[in-house]
Amino acid sequence: MEKQYRYIQGDLRADKKDNKLSGYFAVFGPEYRMSPTVAEIIDPAAFSRTLEEQPDVRCLWNHNPDIVLGRTGNGTLSLRVDDHGLFGEVTINPEDSDAMNAMARIRRGDVSQCSFGFEVLDQETQNRNGDVLFVLKDVRLWEVSPVTFPAYRDTSINARNDDAAEVKRRDHESWQIRIKEKLNGTQTIID
Repeated sequence: MEKQYRYIQGDLRADKKDNKLSGYFAVFGPEYRMSPTVAEIIDPAAFSRTLEEQPDVRCLWNHNPDIVLGRTGNGTLSLRVDDHGLFGEVTINPEDSDAMNAMARIRRGDVSQCSFGFEVLDQETQNRNGDVLFVLKDVRLWEVSPVTFPAYRDTSINARNDDAAEVKRRDHESWQIRIKEKLNGTQTIID
């Protein structure tokens, strides 16, 4: 499985008193536009299994594995799902200058977007008049990140666009089969 990234305009907060960062790393409902004809939404149950089974999700700075802000495995990152999305709270290490710099950038508003890295375990695809909508039903969450620029790797975009092309191709083949069956049925009645 390929690790993919998505981003949202965040509502990150930095509380200097408690050394905590908090905000939504993913939201449910709005469509994430991947291309003019391909979109994606996150099902509210998409993170359920991963939050139960994944023992150690990291919070990284800009997806950089060298700057770990917190992790669920040691209790410095907590993640939960509510009606709005995937909410997280990270306790920042005051002895880590990279982490404190990240907190200062968020507090000042220089960084306000979030992203999450994941693998798709289950998805539904819907063809909507030539457009394709992917519904993420189940994902394996690897990490969440406050990000300077939204991270979405070209390989992920290409992979999803390839998936969309395959959905459209299968729908077209299905349409052709239905038309042929109708024509064959009509010819049989005429004969």
